[in-house]
Amino acid sequence: MQDRVTLDGIMMKCNQSPAKFQGTSDCENARIAIERLASQNADPSVEKKRQEEFERARERLRLTEERQRQEQEAKAKVDAYSLPVVPVTPAAAPGAAPPAADGPHTSGGGQPGGSGADSPALAGTTAP
Repeated sequence: MQDRVTLDGIMMKCNQSPAKFQGTSDCENARIAIERLASQNADPSVEKKRQEEFERARERLRLTEERQRQEQEAKAKVDAYSLPVVPVTPAAAPGAAPPAADGPHTSGGGQPGGSGADSPALAGTTAP
């Protein structure tokens, strides 16, 4: 790192014939030394500016991914209270007439919940 001329000579040799010197320790050490020198000589204000830009970009990416995640969750959720109301009709037996839906069902004597002969007895009660 201290002898820049030797360092440049080794890098030039490694770059001219990469197949011959590719795996040698001299080339690897020279590359590491150049990277270290470059990082030491960097202007602090430029590095600070670069770091701030990186942080802003990372925050924008985080917000974008968070928004996409929330949209995916909103699509996957089903709110039972916002579903349309669909009337449920009981399944009719084959050949039977459909049930009448034109008013309250009356049983026995025309009175709702009446005690006609056709109405079943309530649980826990005795018939007269």
